[in-house]
Amino acid sequence: MSVGVAGPGPGSDTAPTGLRRVVAASMAGTVVEWYEFFLYGTAATLVFNKVFFAAGTSDLDAILAAFVTYAVGFAARPLGGVVFGHFGDKYGRKKLLQLSLLLVGAATFLMGCLPTFGQVGYLAPVLLVTLRFIQGFAVGGEWGGAVLLVAEHSPNRSRAFWSAWPQAAVPVGNLLATVVLLVLTSTLSDAAFLSWGWRVAFWLSAVVVLIGYYVRTKITDAPIFLATQQAAEHAKATGFSAVEVLKRYPRGVFTAMGLRFGENIMYYLVVTFSITYLKVHVGANTKEILWWLLAAHVVHFLVIPQVGRLSDRYGRRPIYLIGAVTGATWGFFAFPMMDSKNNAVIMLAIILGLVFHAFMYASQPAIMAEMFPTRMRYSGVSLGYQVTSIVAGSLAPIIAVKLLDTFGSSVPIAVYLAIACIITIIAVYFARETKGEDLAVLDLADARDLAARNNSKVENV
Repeated sequence: MSVGVAGPGPGSDTAPTGLRRVVAASMAGTVVEWYEFFLYGTAATLVFNKVFFAAGTSDLDAILAAFVTYAVGFAARPLGGVVFGHFGDKYGRKKLLQLSLLLVGAATFLMGCLPTFGQVGYLAPVLLVTLRFIQGFAVGGEWGGAVLLVAEHSPNRSRAFWSAWPQAAVPVGNLLATVVLLVLTSTLSDAAFLSWGWRVAFWLSAVVVLIGYYVRTKITDAPIFLATQQAAEHAKATGFSAVEVLKRYPRGVFTAMGLRFGENIMYYLVVTFSITYLKVHVGANTKEILWWLLAAHVVHFLVIPQVGRLSDRYGRRPIYLIGAVTGATWGFFAFPMMDSKNNAVIMLAIILGLVFHAFMYASQPAIMAEMFPTRMRYSGVSLGYQVTSIVAGSLAPIIAVKLLDTFGSSVPIAVYLAIACIITIIAVYFARETKGEDLAVLDLADARDLAARNNSKVENV
């Protein structure tokens, strides 16, 4: 039996009873899904380039091929965001979140069962790409539902803090994947790890999926969503699609895309491309890299909620601007720090990257949720968030590897990141400050606008 969340609605400044349970449920599923999604990203550099692809002319060639399949997951995410957003706005966040969890879990488990290139030839990467697409499709529907489940339960005054916790679950998932890989690489020989050890990390997803699914059965959708759903059914409203969001709230969608652009590129340069840079260019070993990432993920987890608190206090725009400006500088000093080959200096470079990133990432759920009315919020935030991934996060490791291979220098990569962050700075400039926004008031304004449009259509008939 599902347990509802009692207490005041989003218009109240007092934390509703059961809000922590909602946060835990959102985080549990997000940890699972991002454990699996980022496990793939790490394995793309450490394993897949050797197991699923023919040997290229260099290590960077094989890694580049693995990153292309990595990008497939990002290409599938907008489709997942649109589909899950449409049905999530219509039938509820909870149901779609449970479905996304099962889909990504099944795809990840099956990845651990795939035959290698040596066994079946080019069928191996084909099967890998297919499962990667399913994985990306499911993750595309996860983010919007998870953060909205919290944002719609949260008080106006502290929405950024509470909705930052599902964001903090992302480094936890990445941390879990890193720990598993670290244990396996530390206890197995390189040959054993490449032969079968890496598969264990993917099979373990079945355990965490069951835990996450169970936790998500214990919560319900927010009262503001249930009220909006009933009103929509009574009015026989059908406008829940991404098409209507683009028609009614284009500024919100494109602003969300701009806010996402620099943040998304920065994250995958810090946590994915840096593995390649350290391993191929600097010559660090796998265990050292995983330890550095482990420490960075812990710091990232601790910082994100606190940045959310700052966003509630000082506003969404100034906090986001700090992240975009500092992010633009990261590549110019971080890669030289990595070139130093000093363990402490390298770890500091990665940690600073994720701290800068947190200033953009923490307040995303609040600022994006406050851009759209409840009846189309899932579609709006998913569209703005996931479509950007195609030209941002999915291509970032590929572009960075190509720049490194072509120029043999980190400077072009730093320039690439700086340009991305400048685009985000422009988006921050045009974004509306939504600190303390009452979602119920936003819904009322939308309802009035919709009624006026319908009346205008009737008069014109």
